[in-house]
Amino acid sequence: MSVARTGEFGLIERVVARLGTGPATIIGPGDDAALVTASDGRVVASTDVLVEGRHFRRDWAEAEDIGRRAAAANLADIAAMGATATALLVGLCMPPDLDAAWAEQLADGLATEAALVGASVVGGDMTASPTLTIAVTALGDLHGLPPVLRSGARPGDLVALAGRVGYAAAGYTVLSRGFRTPKLLVEAYRRPVVPYALGPAAGRAGATAMIDVSDGLIADLGHIATASKVGINLNRSAFKVPEQMRDAALALGVDPYQWLLAGGDDHALAATFPPGSALPDGWHFIGEVTDGTTVTVDSRPWYGPKGWDHFRA
Repeated sequence: MSVARTGEFGLIERVVARLGTGPATIIGPGDDAALVTASDGRVVASTDVLVEGRHFRRDWAEAEDIGRRAAAANLADIAAMGATATALLVGLCMPPDLDAAWAEQLADGLATEAALVGASVVGGDMTASPTLTIAVTALGDLHGLPPVLRSGARPGDLVALAGRVGYAAAGYTVLSRGFRTPKLLVEAYRRPVVPYALGPAAGRAGATAMIDVSDGLIADLGHIATASKVGINLNRSAFKVPEQMRDAALALGVDPYQWLLAGGDDHALAATFPPGSALPDGWHFIGEVTDGTTVTVDSRPWYGPKGWDHFRA
């Protein structure tokens, strides 16, 4: 049954029934606004928009996968501030002939991913649109800690990574060439595996700057370099090419380091720590902060692609 036949309020009722309630939610969907707790009086907030044909394709991923990707893109931003996500708000713009079951499965994906951090979808909006668009806003709680900004890196700091990079970009390339294997890479594109808990852990360990790697490691570390007015040097030897990625790169004629250093959508976390820091579990050293203004690899300029640009790619 299409969303047009189901009707706005019928669809809302069906979707809300699948969302669940997180511990920070006092009032969830059903009123004009939700009510969410914030233990220290501050709220971290972030928004991302996913547009069909630009950020996802329904022939490449199931609705639940897309829901998990949409949630992950926002939940990772909250983690990159050193906070824990508490709630999601979702705006869904749909063609009237969209199957209502697709929207329900999308809700399942949003709820499942949010539940990984103890959050839930607390509200949102739906409307008709010729282009399927998903807009998600995430809210988070710092639990009394200062936020970890992009502007705090200093020369001499360590650069570290939590989570994996390159897998989703490799999966995207595989799918764009008309293949569906290796499954490891394709599934990484469909459903990112995000180290949510390692963002707050980095904050507690004294991280000086942090960012969600959504557009590519070099591009996103470039934001830290710009905000902190520093240079960043990455050590190529810190990035090992997994076997399935190496085989896929060879078959497709791609340099795998373009995936590792410039590929997005894995939503790893990159951070800087004071010199001599003991990195929290799950973080590993990949480079250092330097004097300068750019991101280099083995102290040399990187001439390959740097990452995703929404208005150029």
